[in-house]
Amino acid sequence: MEDPEVQRILQEKMKRMTSEVPKPPETIVKLTEANFEQVSNGGKPLLVDFWAAWCGPCKMMEPAIERLAAKYSENIAFGKVNVDEEMNLSSKFQVFSIPTFILFKNGNPVDTVIGAVGEGALEQFLKRALTGPTVYK
Repeated sequence: MEDPEVQRILQEKMKRMTSEVPKPPETIVKLTEANFEQVSNGGKPLLVDFWAAWCGPCKMMEPAIERLAAKYSENIAFGKVNVDEEMNLSSKFQVFSIPTFILFKNGNPVDTVIGAVGEGALEQFLKRALTGPTVYK
């Protein structure tokens, strides 16, 4: 025999839990050959995450990228390139290991981080980009 009050409480809790699930920031653009040039020349630095669905370290970095995108989206654009879907882009920028993070300014790659370096290290990388001599004001 199930208690209706317990069922109501469980349903309310489940509803709250599912509504509290954070949605991925819309500040991360899915990059393809068709939109890469336009996005990378968009007026602010662009951090590109080269990743694949089967890559464990890429999945580990995904929440960090989402948090950094939410935090820095006013100053830095964020994009993701699925290396399995966009082989020409990964080949063009010589991405041989994933995850690879490349920072672009004016459409040109200016710095790279390879591997699951952790959120703190990636944030320091972004801060250097913002305070460096080629940063946009």
